[in-house]
Amino acid sequence: MEALLLGAGLLLGAYVLIYYNLVKAPQCGGIGSLRGRTAVVTGANSGIGKMTALELARRGARVVLACRSRERGEAAAFDLRQESGNNEVIFMALDLASLASVQAFATAFLSSEPRLDILIHNAGISSCGRTREAFNLLLRVNHIGPFLLTHLLLPRLKTCTPSRVVVISSAAHRRGRLDFTRLDRPVVGWQQELRAYADSKLANVLFARELATRLEGTGVTCYAAHPGPVNSELFLRHIPGWLRPLLCPLAWLVLRTPKGGAQTPLYCALQEGIEPFSGRYFANCHVEEVPPAARDDRVAHQLWEASMKLAGLGAEEEDEPDEEPPLEDLRTPSSLSTPSPEETTDSEPSPPGPQRSTDLSKVTHRIPVKVEPEPQVS
Repeated sequence: MEALLLGAGLLLGAYVLIYYNLVKAPQCGGIGSLRGRTAVVTGANSGIGKMTALELARRGARVVLACRSRERGEAAAFDLRQESGNNEVIFMALDLASLASVQAFATAFLSSEPRLDILIHNAGISSCGRTREAFNLLLRVNHIGPFLLTHLLLPRLKTCTPSRVVVISSAAHRRGRLDFTRLDRPVVGWQQELRAYADSKLANVLFARELATRLEGTGVTCYAAHPGPVNSELFLRHIPGWLRPLLCPLAWLVLRTPKGGAQTPLYCALQEGIEPFSGRYFANCHVEEVPPAARDDRVAHQLWEASMKLAGLGAEEEDEPDEEPPLEDLRTPSSLSTPSPEETTDSEPSPPGPQRSTDLSKVTHRIPVKVEPEPQVS
């Protein structure tokens, strides 16, 4: 009996250590009031995205839930309005698997919303499910769609500086190895899906790095954020039904809640003073070093060029003059770094890194994008 109690005590102690060191997420602080500011959160109808949107709404932001399912998106918007007490939470349709849908979302947003202060790329998939496409669906949803959306919304982000872009990545990026000869080939089988998912998460980290380099001095900063191990739909969606009764209790014990998973993305979106770390990878609300493959500037540039082609953007469009009309009233409130009276003062941004010649502000929603049929993503 004593041995049994000792064993139970050791197990409990081990679990407490694991919970507080690996599972429990630090709480995000950052800017207290976001009144007058607008945020877009993709995939915000559930999980980490919904909890991220809820916290932004509680702080007074106007929040756009960019989701594929209208029914689930509008239901989530209703829930968030009720829970936050903020009526400025709306749904807009976005299917990242379809370049046409990304273009349509950007056009609708730019025509209806005068501000964009925070863009959070939360939506993603870990498996193709039953969907079969002629392209790499995991790369399309997790990287190419967000890449295109950032390009199309960037002029609006620049008029609301300082503004931020947050790309949700994963520790899986450490297993990624980009092969540019087969970057967009269809993914078949669970082994290829695991590889493609890791590759797409590596692409997220490299995208944030290259974007930060190209945007140096513009007032727009960007970050890759790892939410940690989270008990969300992304984890459970493709688990066989017979396994769920076994895995759900285990997931509840060792994985974070979606609210916990939202803390690092919120930190990257709201924390004052992290502008010098633009382009870096964050986990547990602090900067974390990445392996050499995720900080290779040559590969990041090569991925950028490949992504331009896959997103339907050509070099000639990059050189097109920016005709985004000036919105003089967008400077109030002036920035994420200039708080309202109840907020603290932020430090001045000074992100490192060389400046590239390409000006992304010249890529606007007027760019023609190759229209493809909208696939159904599981």
